[in-house]
Amino acid sequence: DVNHGPEDGVFVDGMFLEGARWDRKLKKLRPGHPGQLLSSVPIIHFRPREDYTLPPEDYHCPLYKTNERAGVLSTTGQSTNFILTVALPTDVKPKVWVLQGTAMVTMANT
Repeated sequence: DVNHGPEDGVFVDGMFLEGARWDRKLKKLRPGHPGQLLSSVPIIHFRPREDYTLPPEDYHCPLYKTNERAGVLSTTGQSTNFILTVALPTDVKPKVWVLQGTAMVTMANT
């Protein structure tokens, strides 16, 4: 539970993983449960950093506004539905999650 805001950054709650689940005990990305399309993600503390490099051993998970993943291309060439990339620790090669189509979303359009 979070009772107050962080000194730096922001806490974000209410996000979901599609194509995987978050193991809260191991704090790692894991395969989803059979038949479960979306799984909830615990509160994430996003902190601003200069010159941050995503750890290469982590899965660089795209975060979208909706699970439709489609959006209009902006002038930067990115979808307007794309928010940012989140580094998620994993025990398998990140390519596994790429092939699985794993992504995070802020709201589920089911």
